[in-house]
Amino acid sequence: MAEKAAAYDVARGGWSETRTCVVLGGRGFIGRTLVNRLLRLGGWIVRVADSSSHSLLPDSSSGSDSLLSDAISSGQASFCHVDVLDTSQIVKVTTGADVVFYMEPTDLDAHDFCNCYMIIVQGAKNVINACRESKVKRLVYNSSADVVFDGSQDILNGDESFTYPGKFKDMTVDLKFQAEGLIRVANNIGGLQTCVLRPSNVFGSGETQFVPLLANLSKFGSGGNMSDFTYVENVAHAHICAAETIDSRVVSVAGKAFFITNLEPIMFWEFISLILEGLGYQRPFIKVPTWMVSYVVILSQYIHDKLSYRMYRYSVSPHYIVQLASRNRTFDCSAAQKHLGYSPVVSLEDGIKLTVASFSHLSKDSSFMRFGNFDEQSKAEKLLGSGIALSLSRGNISFQTVQSDGGIKQDASIGHYLNT
Repeated sequence: MAEKAAAYDVARGGWSETRTCVVLGGRGFIGRTLVNRLLRLGGWIVRVADSSSHSLLPDSSSGSDSLLSDAISSGQASFCHVDVLDTSQIVKVTTGADVVFYMEPTDLDAHDFCNCYMIIVQGAKNVINACRESKVKRLVYNSSADVVFDGSQDILNGDESFTYPGKFKDMTVDLKFQAEGLIRVANNIGGLQTCVLRPSNVFGSGETQFVPLLANLSKFGSGGNMSDFTYVENVAHAHICAAETIDSRVVSVAGKAFFITNLEPIMFWEFISLILEGLGYQRPFIKVPTWMVSYVVILSQYIHDKLSYRMYRYSVSPHYIVQLASRNRTFDCSAAQKHLGYSPVVSLEDGIKLTVASFSHLSKDSSFMRFGNFDEQSKAEKLLGSGIALSLSRGNISFQTVQSDGGIKQDASIGHYLNT
């Protein structure tokens, strides 16, 4: 792999000697994966910087951290705490670096607008200013495909010409959109070249919110909408590809944004089913007693507010979950292939297998999940003799009576409840 990367450098006119990089947010989900990939490739001196208040120092006893611990011992890597609201700290860690990879902190309270704004938007401004002051030439920012999705319409094979929504329903996506704009506008000012990556539905080993959310969705219905999911190792690979090509005179990369996917669109619920089946669950389906139908929206809000399911550590509203689960959302990754030289290094099938293996604690037979047997008939069902099946399809929530003989009768659709 290192030899391939070196050949790639020569072909692209990039660096052929050891380079120094800074990974801001290097202890987060994507940041950790990027750090490990850089260290495995070789040819990089990696400065890991993070503002998180926990899980900062690498644990040499942990398999995922052993590579970083060894690299720190050998001088190939270093670690420091950096507050993105303190420009002087960013300047200190980025001085002398060839490239900065920027991932925002993942421990944000999405209910605190002021804090989120300061971290996401002001943080982006500070990173830009610090890179200019420290004479960094390349800045790669990890955005999200969410910045073009507002849930109001399907996106089928959307490319970089896809327009931004006029209004965002999710506060943190709105702020990320603003940060992305700042990064792109900063290109070619003060000698800094920038690039933005928009991965779609990132998943993988070490992620602490998305897959657990899927495990809890094991109780819900199915739909045929298509989605793009991206294994985290491929996102890390895309960052390195962007760093290698950002100053190329042959292709146009600087100042641009690129969608990153696994190049394998899949039905949203098929993806969830593969995860859940790997964990030992049946394919998603729920039976809800009839008296609970009118409380579905309230229940969804309860899940959001009380159990605090989050994606990328940002709160996910019930509206967003339904939109994500019911809308087509696929992206054209050909620009990244053509201009960045990107192609997935881990297939979707292998990514799912690796992810399932890393979440054994969420398996059906684990002590963590044993409290909820979703296959058993509920006491309410036994008492009432029937139930309600919940089906998510293209923005609508349909309810079907599950009859005593196993037959299903269509009753109603309340899609308008969750699409306002």
